Amino acid sequence: MPGIASAATAVLIGHVAAGTSTIRVGAGGIMLPNHSPLVIAEQFGTLESLYPGRIDLGLGRAPGSDPVTARALRRNLASDADEFPRDVVELMDYFSDRPRQSVRAVPGTGLKVPIWILGSSLFGAQLAAHLGLPFAFASHFAPAQMMQALDLYRTTFKPSAELQKPLHHAGLQCFLR
Repeated sequence: MPGIASAATAVLIGHVAAGTSTIRVGAGGIMLPNHSPLVIAEQFGTLESLYPGRIDLGLGRAPGSDPVTARALRRNLASDADEFPRDVVELMDYFSDRPRQSVRAVPGTGLKVPIWILGSSLFGAQLAAHLGLPFAFASHFAPAQMMQALDLYRTTFKPSAELQKPLHHAGLQCFLR
């Protein structure tokens, strides 16, 4: 999409991190249906290795493209979004100290990259709460649902190894001009 910082997100994050020394840098939302969890784990594992303690990974489930672009990405729009929860858990496993998969993310295994769920509906709030992950609400897509989604997230949050208390953000996505 012209004018939106959405292509080669990991490359842009690396560029910003290289030009700074203390700020955290992350993705407002990697649309996970467009990417393999292993590839994302390796990209963000590399970023975390280069810039320790400064990288965040936000994940969204929107297709983020039209059918023609989806085919170019080798995706099936009918099934990929439904696999989002499974893909998030798979990605989390690649970062764990003892991944269950036979394939390892290198770098990635054992790294502590904070994973946020980006959502503009109650689905994202529920998933983030269930997995005990931080939640970012995309208020620019569904402002009327923001308070309901944040309340649902806070009231159904389950502590996890990643996060003991709910952590959320409601804001706007950044655009380049």
